[in-house]
Amino acid sequence: MASKRLIPTLNRVLIEKIVPPSKTNAGILLPESSTKLNSGKVVAVGPGARDKSGNVLPVALKEGETVLLPEYGGTQVKLGEKEYYLYRDEDILGILRE
Repeated sequence: MASKRLIPTLNRVLIEKIVPPSKTNAGILLPESSTKLNSGKVVAVGPGARDKSGNVLPVALKEGETVLLPEYGGTQVKLGEKEYYLYRDEDILGILRE
């Protein structure tokens, strides 16, 4: 598992992007405009960044949460056959609840 191989540093978050299906179960192709939000699942979280006083500011996200990602950004990381992205905590737009 990627979280065992890569632990983000500071306030970084390792994300596995959620790729919406390109066709339905019946085989109907879906246009790109109908795809879902740019979202991902939090795989690993860094310990947090330090403020000017040296106190650790913890990351606001937890492993397993589904988050809304910015359209651009993040650093692509390939671990084995899977692709992940590293974002800073403050770059994540929000948490998606079901």
